[in-house]
Amino acid sequence: MNLKIRLSPRFSIDKAHEIQRTLSERLIREDQLPNTINYVAGVDVAYIGPFSIGAVIVSDFNSGLLIERKIASQRTRFPYIPTLLSFREIPPVTSAIKKLKTWPDIFLVDGQGIAHPYRLGFASHLGLILNVPAIGIAKSLLCGKVEASKDDGWNPIIHEGEVVGAAVITKLGYKPVYVSIGHKISLETAVRIVIRCIKNHRIPEPLRQAHIVANEEKRRIREYLQ
Repeated sequence: MNLKIRLSPRFSIDKAHEIQRTLSERLIREDQLPNTINYVAGVDVAYIGPFSIGAVIVSDFNSGLLIERKIASQRTRFPYIPTLLSFREIPPVTSAIKKLKTWPDIFLVDGQGIAHPYRLGFASHLGLILNVPAIGIAKSLLCGKVEASKDDGWNPIIHEGEVVGAAVITKLGYKPVYVSIGHKISLETAVRIVIRCIKNHRIPEPLRQAHIVANEEKRRIREYLQ
């Protein structure tokens, strides 16, 4: 099903990029975490037809035990435009997050943080809106180049002379995941938390579980529409 979304005639990609640049200046790139991290969230979005599905799970940071899962399905409000993905994904995700009874100490987001041409990927935009610590974890590079590092477990992603993220091997024999600051966290701490959340898969477990939840709802909607 082709989804056609009409944007306001006043909308322009250039203006949206200006907004991203302005908002990125408000990002906090140092640790502002609680003394003890108890709960960690995974955030993902799935699509089917005209619908967007926001999914969030909360798990115990130490045991990995699933505490809570919430979803929100709604009509997609914004078309797919490269570099503007957060404008499309934030509405369904924030709707799901508002349903949570257990508030996470940190959010792991399926998307970019500052490893973005305008330094405001989905994780950074969401972290800023919610005023929460957030980490961007992506499966592919959006910008920059991975450079070799010494021996600290990850390789920096450099874009326009700036370290914007880290390529992290989470499972031997597999491609890295691309970790970047979302909001209220340093890159070094973000990498440590991502590695801490790895279980038996390449993707951190909270994100993997959020992906499963989103796709379960996607299948349910597909069956309903048939």
